[in-house]
Amino acid sequence: MPASFFIRSNLTALVVAAVLSASVVPCGPADAAAVTTDAAEDVADADTSTVSVLATGYTAGVESTGKRPGHPQYGVTFSGVKVRRSKVSTIAADTRVFPLGTLLYIPGYGYGCVADTGSRIKGRRIDLYFPSTRQVFKEWGKKQVEVKVIKRGSGRVTETMLDAMNEVAVAGQDLSDKKFDS
Repeated sequence: MPASFFIRSNLTALVVAAVLSASVVPCGPADAAAVTTDAAEDVADADTSTVSVLATGYTAGVESTGKRPGHPQYGVTFSGVKVRRSKVSTIAADTRVFPLGTLLYIPGYGYGCVADTGSRIKGRRIDLYFPSTRQVFKEWGKKQVEVKVIKRGSGRVTETMLDAMNEVAVAGQDLSDKKFDS
């Protein structure tokens, strides 16, 4: 086959990929920054607002993080805390939109504290932690949801803070009026 066939095929594939991704992901770094900035401005002083986000699921495994059990950073989030699925679970977000320590209520999932980031988690996207890929697909998948911002984070989160959030949640108390910085 002539070389022009392969060039034309590759160009067609690139155009199709660009068209498909244009409706989902910004085209370039400047566009991504603009989308992220807009999203951050929308929730900047929203302590009890709702925000529409695209929520996906992740695990501590190689399929989500590239790390296998035995790796020193396996199961450790960007903030340094261990991943957990409990009353208040660890979630990943774009920290320019939801700073570390931000507490969200996600319908169908529960409370999530932003403790992690992800290379594909930009703008109004969040990633919810699940212990296994089976649970990700069975319980969640990919959903557009309205999350409630319970408390905006200070930019850090610790195991002690997560433990305190979980104690309050287990006791059925209001998480919005508690201080968890430590």
